[in-house]
Amino acid sequence: MKDRLIFALDVDSYDEARQWVRILADEVGMFKVGKQLFTRCGPQIVDMIRQAGGGVFLDLKYHDIPNTVAKAGIEAARMGVQMFNVHALGGGKMMRTMVDEVREAAVKEGFSVPITLAVTILTSSSEEDLRQVGIDLPVTQMVPRLASLARESGLHGVVASAQELPLIRQACGGDFVVVTPGVRPATAARDDQQRVMTPGEAISAGSDYLVVGRPISKADDPVLAARSIVAEMTEAGA
Repeated sequence: MKDRLIFALDVDSYDEARQWVRILADEVGMFKVGKQLFTRCGPQIVDMIRQAGGGVFLDLKYHDIPNTVAKAGIEAARMGVQMFNVHALGGGKMMRTMVDEVREAAVKEGFSVPITLAVTILTSSSEEDLRQVGIDLPVTQMVPRLASLARESGLHGVVASAQELPLIRQACGGDFVVVTPGVRPATAARDDQQRVMTPGEAISAGSDYLVVGRPISKADDPVLAARSIVAEMTEAGA
């Protein structure tokens, strides 16, 4: 079950990232590298994690014209990441172009195709936030709509709140990958997340991977915190 736990490596230096990888490499399946760390450190941070035996979820949420996103996707795959994501709001053409070109490059160059994910609606977004940018449909309609578009475009799955997972399963089936951020043990603070579940609730709802950051990094004993989350996931999975 620990292979389904992703630690959010939300730090601002190479040395701090390396310290967390050393601490947690045996406790989690992947490390999420986001915009802050990748902008600071670049591809070397991915190399460091992989050399330590960890997997990488490259969380850069590509959203641009189709050609630009496709080329970025190819570079992500060349780095050997296990997962990367794009914004579903970029549209079907953007996602299809990326999928096609990454697969074509993988065949030509002999690298593996990562799990490709689409971000639906950020877990920090409320419905009022969506209305401010002109999206009048509720989250419960937007998430399955964007998930279906991602599936039709050839992506492997989505990043979405576990609270919308039953809607995604209904729209996209059981073999569609769902990566769930905004996961908080019952004793942890909500921080800036609006739509949250505990690890056990998320696994019971059918999440494939859980992304957890501050409940581990802010714990007095991060290793124990990670193990407790894995134990909760295992119990729920059983």
